[in-house]
Amino acid sequence: MAANVYFTRDISPAGLMRIYEALGARPQGKVAVKLSSGEGGNTHYLQPALIKDLVQHLNGTIVECNTAYPGTRDVSAHHWQTIKEHGFLDIAPCDIQDEEGEIEIPVEGGKRITGDIVGSHFPNYDYYAVLSHFKGHMMGGFGGALKNISIGMASSNGKKRLHSGQDEILPNPFSGDQDSFLEAMAEAATAVFNALKGNMLFINVMNNLSVDCDCDGNPHPPVMADIGICASLDPVAVDQACVDMVYVSHDNKEPLIERIESRHGIHTIEHAVEMGLGSRDYHLIDLDQR
Repeated sequence: MAANVYFTRDISPAGLMRIYEALGARPQGKVAVKLSSGEGGNTHYLQPALIKDLVQHLNGTIVECNTAYPGTRDVSAHHWQTIKEHGFLDIAPCDIQDEEGEIEIPVEGGKRITGDIVGSHFPNYDYYAVLSHFKGHMMGGFGGALKNISIGMASSNGKKRLHSGQDEILPNPFSGDQDSFLEAMAEAATAVFNALKGNMLFINVMNNLSVDCDCDGNPHPPVMADIGICASLDPVAVDQACVDMVYVSHDNKEPLIERIESRHGIHTIEHAVEMGLGSRDYHLIDLDQR
């Protein structure tokens, strides 16, 4: 069944609030706001000034996990410093979910992994509002909602497992088979969604459309113009809508499309559908035309 995907060109605090209200979601209990805190040196991550109103409206706690590679977020002490420098502590409480350990949640019906390793604080929240900066990614082709709740929600060891594309972590996790990595991401995303019983919403912000991820401390500058914000209760549909918008853009889209296609990025979406996570069919609701 086609999912509703809401869209606005207004990339502003008011635009974020409007698209959130259009979703009709009513988060209950303790709310986590999952985003990327951004590697040191990167300025493309979702800025606190943009998201502050929504995060505070949700009374949310910003949540992250440590990375699987050396940098400014590989251990909690470094990561806390980055979170502070990037301004997130100024707008909301923050939580590095794997700071005190990790847990494994089951993957049902997967062909690459049997469990997803997430931070031990993962179950401390009743609802996850997933705010994703949609952009390219060096290994995944693109990053959006699916990446944010798979690699993004995984602990440091969990990230290594997904990059390995199998339960056993490879000596060099980044040397695994490409499609296996993409499929493991889709399976991890499904495990997270199922563990939360679907108590999630997904907002993708299509600005600073670099071919590189916010995990890159020296990303390529964007050559595309900003597009807007998409939101859905279906993580597959919201990512598919964003990919489609890149393809129909008339504004220097070729580098980002090359990044997506050269990494077979669409396969994450394909396998997420196979896992029953969501639908590639969607009904686009343009809020600016209302």
